[in-house]
Amino acid sequence: MKIGLIGAGAWGQNHLRVWKRLGVLAALCEADDSRRSQLEREHPDLHVTPLLHDLTGNSAIQGVVIATPAETHYRLAKECLLAGKDVFVEKPLALAVSDGEELVELARKQKQLLMVGHILQYHPALLKLRTMVQGGELGKINYVYSNRLNFGRIRTEENILWSFAPHDISVMLMLLGEMPVRVSSQGGNYLHRSIADVTVSNFQFSSGVNAHIFVSWLHPFKEQKLVVVGERQMAVFDDAAPSNKLMLFPHRIQWVNRIPVPEKAEGVAVAFDGKEPLEEECRHFLECIETRNRPRTDGEEGLRVLRLLNACQESLEQQGRQVSVEPSVAVRPGYSAHPSSCIDEPCEIGAGTKIWHYSHIMKDCKIGRNCNIGQNVVVSPGCVLGENVKVQNNVSIYTGVICEDDVFLGPSMVFTNVINPRSHIVRRNEYRQTIVKKGASIGANATILCGHTIGCYAFVGAGAVVTKDIPDYALVIGNPARHVGWMCQCGSRLPATEDGSQVVCSACQGRYRQLDGQLRAVEGEGAAS
Repeated sequence: MKIGLIGAGAWGQNHLRVWKRLGVLAALCEADDSRRSQLEREHPDLHVTPLLHDLTGNSAIQGVVIATPAETHYRLAKECLLAGKDVFVEKPLALAVSDGEELVELARKQKQLLMVGHILQYHPALLKLRTMVQGGELGKINYVYSNRLNFGRIRTEENILWSFAPHDISVMLMLLGEMPVRVSSQGGNYLHRSIADVTVSNFQFSSGVNAHIFVSWLHPFKEQKLVVVGERQMAVFDDAAPSNKLMLFPHRIQWVNRIPVPEKAEGVAVAFDGKEPLEEECRHFLECIETRNRPRTDGEEGLRVLRLLNACQESLEQQGRQVSVEPSVAVRPGYSAHPSSCIDEPCEIGAGTKIWHYSHIMKDCKIGRNCNIGQNVVVSPGCVLGENVKVQNNVSIYTGVICEDDVFLGPSMVFTNVINPRSHIVRRNEYRQTIVKKGASIGANATILCGHTIGCYAFVGAGAVVTKDIPDYALVIGNPARHVGWMCQCGSRLPATEDGSQVVCSACQGRYRQLDGQLRAVEGEGAAS
């Protein structure tokens, strides 16, 4: 595997160091003559060139890393994608939302990877913090704030918001798992009439969390600090600290005579892996090239950050007016997916299917036409969903599950794929297949133990635990699920019937006959579909 690098400026030098250490850097494109001459002297073993074509036209180079000024990102990323290269572009993805959208769509069409350099999502301390937030160790999150301050590294092609804030916005979205609904931003232009040197941006989330990001390149000292305030504990990530970069403060509020009284506690350092974030980010890009999995910070994630930067810029230009953020559903050829969803390639998704907030469709899945995949759904590798399948919120469909056409999966219902799981024993080769046949419905919070078949148009009641095969049209309830009646294709409960007799649905007049404990539609007079 070979990588090409474009740009060896202030941050590009770090990329040069890491990619050489990883042993995959084949060529470096540098436009500045004096810098290029110096690089040729310092790295005689490396092909250094002023020509982009030396990278894009080199069939041995599979991925290109772009570490150039932000205004060049769109043009260079587009040229590399069109040349059939996987692309890792430093933040921001582009300077215009329309350009970012074009790059994301181009990467999809070209079947190339597009990764954005949001390095803090690869920082071991922040990955540890994310685990703590998601695991509830901090309790309900109340607010988040970030300061990214320094003196110098002043840009003329972008303001401080676009230069410093992308990292903090990306981390905020990673920790909270949602997009804000409103943003506002105020700033000051001191060195240049049209370029903000200091900005404070505020973010309001529908969950009730508030956040703000303070960035400046006119500050007397360097500060890179993120604070997450929860009901149970408060976390501080101080990237400029020489040690103890991640601290927990179990402060509490005691209510005395209906008056809040703070109860302070000593901070506790949190241990985390000491790996270099940039190297972890680069390794992730290499892994994605090899596996063809979508990067953690892919083009869609970069586009979400770009949309928020654009909204903050709009507010900044209107003296801090609040701007509503309405994340649009990304319409792809044939199907649509919310920007917060993650879709790994390769997979098949049929026309008319809709995929909603924070859902993850993993590689090698096959999803038919006109399906509706609700919020926070995971479809694991190799799963098959037929046409017109409805998956409600908070459902995980694990490897080994097959759902035929017209299946309904209720909120928070559960599939399994191993009968005797142990955390310390890998049992991927013991997955058992579960089949949900055409038209079946599974109610909210039901559990389906693996290795069983749910019959056509069967109905599993809410909270039921299925431990054996379910016949066609059967209604089952309870734990363990027991057979208590029959259901029509239209979803109405059928009257009780004896073996050998017919039964008619009062709702749709569909006719059925019970034979040998099984229910079948009467030929020529079947139930309404």
